[in-house]
Amino acid sequence: MAFTAKDVMTLRQKTGCGMMDCKKALSEADGDMDKAVDILREMGLAKTAKKASRIAAEGVAVAYSDDKAGVALEVNAETDFVAKNADFQAFVKTVADTVLVENPADVADLLTKKAVGTEMTVAELLQEKIQTIGENIIIRRFVRYEGTVATYIHMGGKISVMVQFDTDVADKDGFGAYAKDVAMQIAALNTQYLDESDVPADVIEHEKEIMIAQMKQDPKMANKPEQVLAKIVGGKVGKFYKENCLVEQEFVKDNSKTVGSYTKETEKALGGYIKIIKFVRFEKGEGLEKRSDDFAAEVAAAVKG
Repeated sequence: MAFTAKDVMTLRQKTGCGMMDCKKALSEADGDMDKAVDILREMGLAKTAKKASRIAAEGVAVAYSDDKAGVALEVNAETDFVAKNADFQAFVKTVADTVLVENPADVADLLTKKAVGTEMTVAELLQEKIQTIGENIIIRRFVRYEGTVATYIHMGGKISVMVQFDTDVADKDGFGAYAKDVAMQIAALNTQYLDESDVPADVIEHEKEIMIAQMKQDPKMANKPEQVLAKIVGGKVGKFYKENCLVEQEFVKDNSKTVGSYTKETEKALGGYIKIIKFVRFEKGEGLEKRSDDFAAEVAAAVKG
């Protein structure tokens, strides 16, 4: 059975083993993925391969920046205890630094890059950390922005935010505090979109369908003319924009203004222009299956083993 470069990458991500080891294992297994995993285990990489099947939904979501670029990154481990481990945190920072320096296209490309400050690739360093720390570790996702960037990490790595700006006042006193406020706003409200134009049409149509269905189930609304319902829906859509679009949201530190008006206020105070270009928000373990420990079963298995 033949195999492709994509199969090699899949095995690499599944086991955390090096690319050449994965290629060799697939060759020996004649392309059989499960057999290749067994071969890697037999090659002395058993700990890494076994751990790769375990759920990793803890870890950290972080964001860092320098004067040229910024990165938001999520790296997962199996337990919150390991996420607080100094060795794990140092590994995460190394990965973030590598993204900043190397500008990889995606996680697969990142794994091939030489890790900053080491003689190993990121994939090799990852494999080493899985073995030494003793848990499955996954570099899940990252985003890199260039230019003027603000970053924010909430609760030690539960949420990370990165915001990109177009501005001529980045070096002025006051901009840093403003930019951090914007990042904190996104973290606090789980902001989905930048402005109205950023909201996909299908999202609005879906919201309208829900609104109409809700009104038709309300006895007070059920018999109202369609044009009245349409007008009410228009008002509700406006509320949706205000709740979900960053520039239209009430500013959490002062609800007498929106983030958009706060931006204009800051522009005036600093004597320049500020435009929020885009942002990303990562929440640790978002959308992942959480590990469910059965302590009694674990003890029983250990005794039996």
